[in-house]
Amino acid sequence: MFTTHNEKPISRLEKAIFVAFVALLVWMPLPFASNQAWAWALAEVWVFVLAAGMCVLYLRGRLQSNKVVARSRPVLVLFGLWLAFLLLQIVPLPAFLIEWLSPQRLAAYRLVDPDGQWLTISQSVADTQIFFMKSLMYVLIFILALLLLNSKRRIRLMVWAIICSALFQAMYGSIMTLSGAEYGFLFKKDAYVGHATGTFVNRNHLAAYLNLGLAIGIGVLVGGLGRAQSLRTAKQRWRSIVLLLLSKKTILRVFIALMTVALVLTHSRMGNTSFFVALTVTALITLALTSHARRTMAILIVSIIIIDIMILSAWFGLEKVTQRLEQTSFESEQRDEVSKYTYEQWQDYLIVGSGAGTFEYVFPGYRGPEFREYYDYAHNDVLQITSETGVIGAVLLFGGMLLSWFTALRALTKRRDPFMIGLGFAAMMGIMALSIHSFVDFSLQMPANAATFMLLLSLGWIARHHASQQGR
Repeated sequence: MFTTHNEKPISRLEKAIFVAFVALLVWMPLPFASNQAWAWALAEVWVFVLAAGMCVLYLRGRLQSNKVVARSRPVLVLFGLWLAFLLLQIVPLPAFLIEWLSPQRLAAYRLVDPDGQWLTISQSVADTQIFFMKSLMYVLIFILALLLLNSKRRIRLMVWAIICSALFQAMYGSIMTLSGAEYGFLFKKDAYVGHATGTFVNRNHLAAYLNLGLAIGIGVLVGGLGRAQSLRTAKQRWRSIVLLLLSKKTILRVFIALMTVALVLTHSRMGNTSFFVALTVTALITLALTSHARRTMAILIVSIIIIDIMILSAWFGLEKVTQRLEQTSFESEQRDEVSKYTYEQWQDYLIVGSGAGTFEYVFPGYRGPEFREYYDYAHNDVLQITSETGVIGAVLLFGGMLLSWFTALRALTKRRDPFMIGLGFAAMMGIMALSIHSFVDFSLQMPANAATFMLLLSLGWIARHHASQQGR
């Protein structure tokens, strides 16, 4: 990581960059998850300005490398190669090289220009350029998180900002649904009426965002757990209850319950399933690999499952989610068919893909006659990204994600600082939840979700390598 020297102008600049960085991650979910051209363009400019500010600090000799960034080099290399590969997709290459890398691409090109000798890997250079700019923004968010979250105080401010952002989405979405007002971001909803969407358009994308917020909130709770104390007298027990009710833990526990209710009100099948699976698996791994507050952690996880998921959520339509799961079948769902045709598309663009962001143009040539709807996304992030970037792109991108998950896992086994253990828990659960969800939806195509997901990836590295005690 980099730290600043104690010069007032530089200190003010670095603090301003941190505040603006937090504000960015809170803002991005608001305008339709930033999935509008003007919204993601604004976010890109925002991030590039922050990155330029950090470069100014570096050029003036006010930044020094430290352990977190140094230990994060493997994932930074993977993400750097990912960006370089995306650029390679839009650079004109000799036809003989394209014939070796992507014969299907050359065959399609020959239909338009039989004698052309230079062409790009991407079927649509403009869309791949847009995808590259978004990817550059996400990688810079990852790096900025490593640079700016250089103290426990800042880490706490960031995680609480995301928790409050997710809570706002939960409360707003729930109120709109239960009241029947049904407004999204300043406009009346015309889709997913009767389902919580917050300021997102798609209920599944809100569910994915809530999963990330819930992961961070539960991680903070896990990091604040202590060993159960033996309270012998009635006075001690009552005092303990009063202190608990007045503590931040109780407030956060209420926040988690409200977010869980909103998650149920989205009626998202995989959103709810991925939350339950990620919570259970991460908790079992943590209980097995660490001795940190095992008893109180087990009580916490059981209380979330019983109180939030089974009891409280039942009042707000959990049975509707259950019915949707029971009624799901291969006959009634087209997503499995989309995945099948997307897989066939990938086989034709196996090594380097058809070009990032080109799915909506290439897929119509592979879909069956039973499809009459227009698909701009595959409803499967894993297959779509793999078909667009091939084996090379998938290995680079998913390799970075997997490496970050294992780094968070190492934080659970190697760290003794409860706060860092909680961060590792949050990163593991969040990465797992969104990864599971990505097999049946396109939540990672939403800039707000992708940006928050990159923050979760960075928290895995911070949890593993951040110093337990670090002065400013």
